[in-house]
Amino acid sequence: MTIAPERMEELESHPPNHGSEPSGIYKWVTSTDHKVIGKNYMYTALVFFFIAGLMAELIRTQLFAPNNHFVSPQTYNELFTIHGSIMLYIFAGPFVFGGFANFLVPLQIGAPDMAFPRLNALSYWLFLTGSVTMLLGFLTASGAAAFGWVAYAPLSDSTYSPGAGPDLWIVSVALVGFSGIFTAVNLVTTIFYLRAPGLTMFRMPVFTWNMLVTGILILISFPVLTAALVMLYADRHFGTHIFSVKGGGVPVLWQNLFWFFGHPEVYILALPYFGIITEVLPVFSKKPVFGYKGLVFATLAIAGLSTGVWAHHMFTTGTVLLPFFSAMSLLIAVPTGIKIFTWIGTIWRGNLDFKTPLIFAIGFIVAFTMGGITGVMLASPPIDFYTHDTYFVVAHFHQVLFGSAVFAGFAGFYYWYPKLTGRMYRESLGKWHFWLTFIGFNITFLPQYLLGLRGMPRRIAEYGPSDGFTFLNKVSTVGAYVTAIAFVVFLYNFWISWRKPIPAGDNPWDGHTLEWATSSPPPSHNFHKLPPIRSLRPTWDMNHPEHADWKAHQEELARKKSKEREAAL
Repeated sequence: MTIAPERMEELESHPPNHGSEPSGIYKWVTSTDHKVIGKNYMYTALVFFFIAGLMAELIRTQLFAPNNHFVSPQTYNELFTIHGSIMLYIFAGPFVFGGFANFLVPLQIGAPDMAFPRLNALSYWLFLTGSVTMLLGFLTASGAAAFGWVAYAPLSDSTYSPGAGPDLWIVSVALVGFSGIFTAVNLVTTIFYLRAPGLTMFRMPVFTWNMLVTGILILISFPVLTAALVMLYADRHFGTHIFSVKGGGVPVLWQNLFWFFGHPEVYILALPYFGIITEVLPVFSKKPVFGYKGLVFATLAIAGLSTGVWAHHMFTTGTVLLPFFSAMSLLIAVPTGIKIFTWIGTIWRGNLDFKTPLIFAIGFIVAFTMGGITGVMLASPPIDFYTHDTYFVVAHFHQVLFGSAVFAGFAGFYYWYPKLTGRMYRESLGKWHFWLTFIGFNITFLPQYLLGLRGMPRRIAEYGPSDGFTFLNKVSTVGAYVTAIAFVVFLYNFWISWRKPIPAGDNPWDGHTLEWATSSPPPSHNFHKLPPIRSLRPTWDMNHPEHADWKAHQEELARKKSKEREAAL
C-alpha cells in the first residue's frame, strides 16, 4: 500500500510540523524527526562501539602472554561479557536498524517521516537507557555480569552470579529489546503504508527490503528473548526454578529460548549490512544492481530458514536432532551464497570507482565469505564437536559479525556521510582507515582459527607457557592494536571533516535511490518535490534524461498534457 497521490500533494504543500525547529542540544533531546533520531542512534552506537573496543584491547592484552595478570580472572570475565553484549545488543543491530534505517528508509520510500514519530523517539530513549544501564554494573559491589553474553543457566542464576550487576544486565537487554520491537513496528508500518506513488514493492531499494524483513524477524524473535529474561529474573528473585534442576527446572531450556532468538538475531544483525552493500556496489560500479529479485527472494529465504537453525549452537548438548539442524544450517548457506554471487555480478565488468565506500564493501565480501565458509564447516556435527568450545568458533563468529558490522557498516557510513552532514570526509584518511582495519582484522582473527585447532578453549583468562598458544596469541594481540589505530584514524577523519568542512553537494556519488533526490542534509519534511518513480533508480533516471526509460516517460507525460489541453479547448 502506498500514499494516495492527493495525500502526497497535501504532504508536499503542508510538510509535517516538527515543532518550531529547535536547535542545539534541545533539538537532539526533544526532536521526533526521524533523521535526528537516526543520527542519535548512530552516534550513541558508535560511542558504545569504542567502549567495547577498549574492552577488547584489554582482553587481548591479558592474553598477550602466558600466566599474565594484567587483569584478574573475574575482571576478565566481566570484560568479555560486557564487550560481547555491547557489540551484539547495543552496536551491531542499533547502528543500522536504529540509525541508518531511521534516517534512510523514509527518504528511500519518499515518505515525510516515520509512521509513529513519538514512538520512534521513545524507542531511542529506551535504547540509550538500556545501554547506560549495562555499564552501570561495573559500579556495583558485585561487579558487572560475568556469565558471557549468552547468559547460560545455571551460570546466570543467583547462586553462581549474585549481586546487582547481572540484574542490571537483564534489565539492560530487556530495554534494548523493547526499543528494537518498537522500531520494528514503526519501520514495518512505514514501509507498508507510506511509500510514494509509483514505488511498488519491487521498486523499493534492497536496503529498504532488508529493513522490512529484519523488522519482521525482530517481531518474531525478540519477544522470546524478553520472556526468557523475565523467567531468569524470576528464578533469581522470586523463588521459581524454571532453569534450575533443584526445583525440577531444565537448564537447557534457556539455551533453546536464547538461541531461538539468537540465530534469527545473527541475520537480524547481518541483513541490514547486506542491504548497505547492495546500495553501495551499484553506485560505485556505475551500473544497476545485478539480480535484484534474486536478492529479494534470497533475503526472504534467509529469514524463513533462520527460524529453524537455532539448535546448531547446541550440538554438543546431546538434546537436539543433529541431522535436521545440520541440514537446515547447510541449507541457509544457499541464499547467502546467492547474495555473494549477485554482489560479484554487480561489480563484474563495472566502471569501478575505488572510493572508500567501495573498498570497504569489497573488504566486507572477502571477510564475510571467509567467515561463511567456516560457518558451513561448523554446521557439520563432527567438526562442531571438536571445535565448539575453542577459539575456532571465536574466529568464525568475529569474521562474520566484525566483517559485517565494521566493514559494511563503515562502507555505509562513508557512503551516506555527505547525506547525513552535507560535508565530505577526507578520502586519503578513509583509505588509511580501511587498510589498517583490513590488515589488523586479519592479523587478529586468522591466528585464532589455528589456536582453536590446537585446542585453546574460549572464555579463559590465562594459559600456560607449555600449551603452545603463546606466539599466535601475541600475533592476534598485535593485530588488535593495529585495528585500534585504524579507528583512531577514523575519529581524526570525522573530526577534521567537521572542523574544516568541504561541501559535498546534494548527490556527490550520482546515487540511484530517492534519498539522493533531496538536499544534503535533507530538510525537515524530506522532499520539496519527488521525481517520478518508474524504475529501481528514480534519482539516476532524473539526472540522466538521455536514459531510454526516462525519455519514454517524459514523452508519455507530454502526450498526456497535450490531450488535457486539447480537451480543455
